[in-house]
Amino acid sequence: MNQEQNDIAIRVENLSKCYHIYDTPRDRLKQFIFPRIQRVIGRQPKQYFREFWALRDISFEIKKGETVGIIGRNGSGKSTLLQLICGTLSPTTGSITAHGRIAALLELGSGFNPEFTGRENVYMNASVLGLSKEEVEACFDDIVAFADIGDFIEQPVKTYSSGMMVRLAFAVIAHVDADILIIDEALAVGDTFFQQKCMRFLRAFQDKQGTVLFVSHDTGAVLSLCDKAVLLIPNTSAMHLGNVETICKLYLEHLYADPVRQGEFGALVATSSRTEVDASSKEATASVDVARYGHFFDGDMEIETIYVISAFRSEAESFGNGGAMIVNACFLDKDENVVTTIKSDQSACFSIQILAYKRIRWPAFGFMIKNNLGEYVYAEGTDMHFRRHEIELNKDDVATAFFTFTMPHLARGRYLVNVAFAEGLGDDHIQHCWMHDALQIDVISSRLVQGYSGMNDMTMSIRVNS
Repeated sequence: MNQEQNDIAIRVENLSKCYHIYDTPRDRLKQFIFPRIQRVIGRQPKQYFREFWALRDISFEIKKGETVGIIGRNGSGKSTLLQLICGTLSPTTGSITAHGRIAALLELGSGFNPEFTGRENVYMNASVLGLSKEEVEACFDDIVAFADIGDFIEQPVKTYSSGMMVRLAFAVIAHVDADILIIDEALAVGDTFFQQKCMRFLRAFQDKQGTVLFVSHDTGAVLSLCDKAVLLIPNTSAMHLGNVETICKLYLEHLYADPVRQGEFGALVATSSRTEVDASSKEATASVDVARYGHFFDGDMEIETIYVISAFRSEAESFGNGGAMIVNACFLDKDENVVTTIKSDQSACFSIQILAYKRIRWPAFGFMIKNNLGEYVYAEGTDMHFRRHEIELNKDDVATAFFTFTMPHLARGRYLVNVAFAEGLGDDHIQHCWMHDALQIDVISSRLVQGYSGMNDMTMSIRVNS
């Protein structure tokens, strides 16, 4: 085997999958009996089904360490392709060659026995993926911690919510030391904080040169995670493989070229462009919005960006040296009262409060805002701004950093905020406490379709209470 072949993780050659569609149960029975009799008596066997080709003549190669997105409209064969690669389906024609251990998160609950407890399903699922009982026992506590479903690990899976089920399934595949990960859209049912945890795992897996197949309708996620992409076209043998940006653009062209499909993915845009709303309806809607969130519209009916902010999550996942603990992070008004809603272009103050467990020299506070894909849209810290002050904290000091700025515009969606506290200058520092997803920010209206307008007039201060 030459070096080029050694670099291949998955090779798909002339792959096709045909399903038999029966109009009635009687036709299925006829197909089982009559063709055999017809062949015995020398007649041409009759076919009692219709053929449906989910995939036809698909060929591509994925190199080790690549992350490849599989995109396409509903019915294009994405899930079928993944099941064929995993071996849970057999191809009608063609072949698949995979090098390395495959771990897959396909349909919700696939691979789980609903009557078994979570613990029993972990052992069963991990053994199917190639782990011995001893190996499962060694990583069982890590799997349970990753899933974070508490005492439900001892309950039958049939009592789980969809979110709990996907947590446990992902936790298993994250700990089987796989070479190839296959992720279908099951992650969409998890909550935002778990999705972020999964994204961090996927990026770490990529850093270790693991191979990932990622299926999603979300072109933003595909653009963020993938090196290249495969576009499947339904009801044809067409397939496109190439640069992820080019393939995503091609996908959108195919998607919106079909007016029927535009309704499926662009209902809000299509409705607003077709519907006439009278003055009384617009007035009623505005009054409801104003009562709930404050002013939405100015005199020109231009939509402002409205932020709804969650409470600080003290239980958020964290790491660090432990020389200090972040005890709070929140947005404040001018009187230092906690606020849960803010508008764009308003003056805002974000504060981070820590408790020092030891003497600390050159304390540094920071925060990072990231989108639902885990991509940072903004990050700021005090390190550069307070070096000449040579601030020192003593044991049991409470210190608070205040970041004051004009609130920017963010595209509508959900954002999460990481907060951090370190000691030292520049890269030569000790990370005492880093908290993932300490706050959640929901943008419920925005004038931006995508992107970020930037923070203006940033000022910072640090207050120490001994």
